[in-house]
Amino acid sequence: CLFKTFSFSIHFRSMQIPEAEGKSEILPPTIQKIIKGYNKYLRPFFDNGPVSVGMSMDIASIDTISEINMDYTATIFLRQRWTDERLCFDGNKSLSLDGRLVEMLWVPDTFIVDSKRSFLHDVTVENRLIRIYPNGTVLYAIRITTTVSCSMDLTKYPMDKQTCTLQLESWGYNINDVIFYWTRGNDSVRGLDTLQLAQYTVEDHFTSVSEAVYETGRYPKLVFHFELKRNILYFILETYVPSILLVVLSWVSFWISQSSVPARICIGVTTVLTMTTLMMGARTSLPNANCFIKAIDVYLGICFSFIFGALLEYAVTHFCTLHQLSSKELPKLYYPVKVSTFLSSAGSWITSKEFLELKLQLMSNPMSSESVKENPLTSKAMSVMKRLFCIFDCFHVKNPYHIDNYARFSFPLSFIIINILYWVYYLYF
Repeated sequence: CLFKTFSFSIHFRSMQIPEAEGKSEILPPTIQKIIKGYNKYLRPFFDNGPVSVGMSMDIASIDTISEINMDYTATIFLRQRWTDERLCFDGNKSLSLDGRLVEMLWVPDTFIVDSKRSFLHDVTVENRLIRIYPNGTVLYAIRITTTVSCSMDLTKYPMDKQTCTLQLESWGYNINDVIFYWTRGNDSVRGLDTLQLAQYTVEDHFTSVSEAVYETGRYPKLVFHFELKRNILYFILETYVPSILLVVLSWVSFWISQSSVPARICIGVTTVLTMTTLMMGARTSLPNANCFIKAIDVYLGICFSFIFGALLEYAVTHFCTLHQLSSKELPKLYYPVKVSTFLSSAGSWITSKEFLELKLQLMSNPMSSESVKENPLTSKAMSVMKRLFCIFDCFHVKNPYHIDNYARFSFPLSFIIINILYWVYYLYF
């Protein structure tokens, strides 16, 4: 038993190989020759200028675009190419290595600038690809899902266009160490033409090369721009058509008799409350705290104004009807009383002694014409008063039942004109 224990310990110790030696022993002879003496902590061309890293991408999917958080989530295949003279070997075929061997090689420290959350897919293994060519060119590809912030201008929502970016930079190597470039220009990013998004359509995309300037230096930067146009058909069916129908429904009260007070009040209050609910529901998918006055807010405000105006129209009509009925019962001295009342109120801001005496005379005898002729100030006040009465007469409705007739024509006409101006402005300007 002691002999077996001793032999097992010797066998176990013989299996304990250092990690680096273990990896090198299981590699093929060609890879062992390449890795021998390789220092992954030093970049290629360490003493001979910067290393050029070419990049290309495939957009696998754009899962969500959030206006509340102002970001989008995308799954991308990121490919990077560079040349490392230390990895040259004889032959005419490339070597495809296990993705886990990337830890033995130098790779660029690329990161996504505006990324909020990112992760590398690891089912069933880490989604990495490493391929070495005989001339020392290295192809390194990974599949990642990232949530990237995108500043959005929602003033024309839902007829807006958003331009989002995906920015790639080097974290530690400045432009003296690493240079980034797109391998095929604008064609370096593929996959957007086949994407099917729920609310958007990809209209245009292009790439650019720039530099990021920080306190620590200037760093290489690649930017991918893509323009998203929102599909408005959903919002037309969900918001615009119901709001238009509510406005039309509020006009039904113009054809209901003015004596049917409960019916007209019921239609007005119901449409106002329904429009309020529709306005609140339209804002649930948008940021709560923002300074944007969106196009949909403008339209819903217009519709709410027309609905509320229809309710006020009946209030004015009903008031004019009651006022007309009560005015028939007033005595013939109503006009002099009105004149004396106007003069009493006017005396509060015209404080001359002559006018105060005239006011007292008119209040005691409103129809005294001699006092009016004797004092020139009184004649001037009377002329001003007549002009004011002419202005007030323009707003006087002789027959309140004609108000509904005017509303039947003016409300639809003004709503159509405002709609034309609204759609022309937000679609073409």
